[in-house]
Amino acid sequence: MSDLPDAVLIACTHNAVRSPMAEGILKHLLGHKVFVDSVGVRSQEIDGFVIEVMDEIGIDISKHRAKNFSDLEDSSFDLIISLSPEAQHSAVEMTRTMACDVEFWHTFDPTLIEGSRETRLEAYRQVRDFLKKKIEERFTLDLKPNL
Repeated sequence: MSDLPDAVLIACTHNAVRSPMAEGILKHLLGHKVFVDSVGVRSQEIDGFVIEVMDEIGIDISKHRAKNFSDLEDSSFDLIISLSPEAQHSAVEMTRTMACDVEFWHTFDPTLIEGSRETRLEAYRQVRDFLKKKIEERFTLDLKPNL
């Protein structure tokens, strides 16, 4: 018997940077056992740097399509992980109509970094690696070891 949730929703502000990264990592590691989806408070097209830094670790999220909370087809999640204060507010609102746990993982928004392409990519890599570490710490059961 495992303590894994059956369904996890990852939320951030635009569903274009942080939540697609976390969704991709969690699907890669536990998609064989857990349903994973992601949303934003508002939806915005996926950021190209996200696709690039995820590709560096062998995860293709180029087909990700951003959606917001009202776009969710299924709203029965066991766990919502919010990555921004704005998403945390929306996640807590969802718990008014469904019983689920909410965790807030305050995650830096790498789109705030200015500078050269390499400087900006490094900020995205740091967020990716932070999310990967948080996921590995939170979901310790049955992780695929190939990431």
